[in-house]
Amino acid sequence: MSEEEFINSKFDKRRIKKRKLERQVRHSKRRLSQLRVMYRVALVLGMLIFSFIVLKLPQWRLPSNAFDSVNSRSLEIINNQIVPSQKILSALRRNQVPRKPIFLVKTDNLKKSISQLEPIQDVYIRRFWFPARLQIIIDERVPAITISPNIDVPPIAYFSTDGKLIGREYMPLNESYKTVLVITYGSGDDYRNWNVGKVNNFRRLAAMVEKETGEKVDYIDYRNPKDVYVKIPTVNIRLGDLNPSVYDKIRRLPSLLPQVKMINKSVKYIDLRWDTNYIKLDE
Repeated sequence: MSEEEFINSKFDKRRIKKRKLERQVRHSKRRLSQLRVMYRVALVLGMLIFSFIVLKLPQWRLPSNAFDSVNSRSLEIINNQIVPSQKILSALRRNQVPRKPIFLVKTDNLKKSISQLEPIQDVYIRRFWFPARLQIIIDERVPAITISPNIDVPPIAYFSTDGKLIGREYMPLNESYKTVLVITYGSGDDYRNWNVGKVNNFRRLAAMVEKETGEKVDYIDYRNPKDVYVKIPTVNIRLGDLNPSVYDKIRRLPSLLPQVKMINKSVKYIDLRWDTNYIKLDE
């Protein structure tokens, strides 16, 4: 074999060896790529299986007895001072306990049922995911005036600031509510027909008397709409008919109260019905 043939033979062997190595590298890369694909598929399948198992956990759903008790761990009712929690619970029971995962539950029907209770102005429902529970946040109508048929009888109803009449099933009110007590039989001017304007008139009347006298109004005696009295701790104030001029008459009170306190005899009332001030004594 000549030297040239030897060199060519040696070159061919190197070239064959190089191609063999290149084939091995390509084969290894292909296997590695296949392994990566299989790993990704296995990872995705594993995550899907894990997610399916997790979503099947009962903690994602409200228990079937969620609306059975106000002491349930899956239900919390807050901010209700007028409507008893038991009444809210009864309203919730008009609906079936949702069986979907809590993050898929729509609360519109629950809100609608609770909102039908008269003292409730709005309802907010918060969903907590794991463990699943509901928080019912109540926004109640604010009491403005209370109604009683007699001074010695506890209030039987109240009007809210938006003019809504709410009956005795929600009485008595919490003492934290500062309302104007109106004594009325309902005859002559039936309180069941009053609107928000009428309610605001009583509130304005009480506020003005308190401002001018510096004393809290005990009650407004509206049993005779043509002859209205306002009672404050010091004295009874007779206003007569509640026409627009009554507010001008109330402005006389700061000058009249000192005279009442100076009288040694019992005062029956201050009469503001006329242009001339009059203090009526007990006989």
